[in-house]
Amino acid sequence: MLIIYRGKHCPLCTKYLNQLEGYKSQLADMEVDIVAASGDSREQLQEHAEKLNVSFPLTYGLTEGQMKELGLYISVPRSEQETDHNFAEPGLFVINEQGTVQVVDISNNPFVRPDLEALVNGLSWIRNPENNYPIRGTAPY
Repeated sequence: MLIIYRGKHCPLCTKYLNQLEGYKSQLADMEVDIVAASGDSREQLQEHAEKLNVSFPLTYGLTEGQMKELGLYISVPRSEQETDHNFAEPGLFVINEQGTVQVVDISNNPFVRPDLEALVNGLSWIRNPENNYPIRGTAPY
């Protein structure tokens, strides 16, 4: 599972990442690893880590090109106090064992993100081989 978060300036991101830690063992039972990424600098990530209580990897330096490649919404900071670079709005990607995107959620603001309990319950159901649930949204335009 790849979580894209806005950066250290976003208190909702901090809250979401900390809540996600509480689901880490359930996700691990489904063989879902977690990594979170932002466009923050290394220094910004180090400062943010002081507010985070997570044990999954956090990465930094997501470029605007990478943000666009992932189909993310990109925002311009409202002021220098917010942050010093354009940043991605939230995104979540679950990649299955075949390397195919199984779940995707992209938002254009920090207020709309998948409910973690619903996400974990849904992943448990769709990853159960007995349910034979296909990847959705694959019909051509």
